[in-house]
Amino acid sequence: MSVELFFKPRFASAFIALGCSALLGFGIYLQEVLGLEPCPMCIVQRYAFILIAMTALLSWTLNRTKAFLFLSVTAQCLSAFGAFVAARQSWLQWFPPETMSCGRDLYGMIENFPLKRAIPMIFKGSGDCSVVDWTLLGGSIANWSYICFLLIFTYIALLQVRAYKTLKDASRGEHSI
Repeated sequence: MSVELFFKPRFASAFIALGCSALLGFGIYLQEVLGLEPCPMCIVQRYAFILIAMTALLSWTLNRTKAFLFLSVTAQCLSAFGAFVAARQSWLQWFPPETMSCGRDLYGMIENFPLKRAIPMIFKGSGDCSVVDWTLLGGSIANWSYICFLLIFTYIALLQVRAYKTLKDASRGEHSI
């Protein structure tokens, strides 16, 4: 497989969507198999990954350079937002406040609130954002999420430069005819 393939908008869109899906799958594995409760900031990061994946899939299906450029800016904004949330969570983990808790536990919500109010609270997450439950090579989930968002942002920026050059070259060719 050629490195050049990673810079073709259609392949890159599929690669980004697949990468985001893998990250989401790993998050679900951590939640369901290892029993880690996601906090509200984790849930927001999951939404960012979902929206980036959906944007990338839309870009893949349209298969047009102009559509790719527009959708890539959208995906970049989403990855910047996700990186911001992950950075904020990392900050809370490095410098935990004395009384910070990001949500209630599931059973406490169901016992204390009617189901109509408890269900939306479930999607807000129930873990504490400042607690580090799992690490890989010294980095927490929030740290790794931040790195992944930055990688997506940078990869898209490189793709945008190439796509813009492609559009520019194509427009020069049209004027010479």
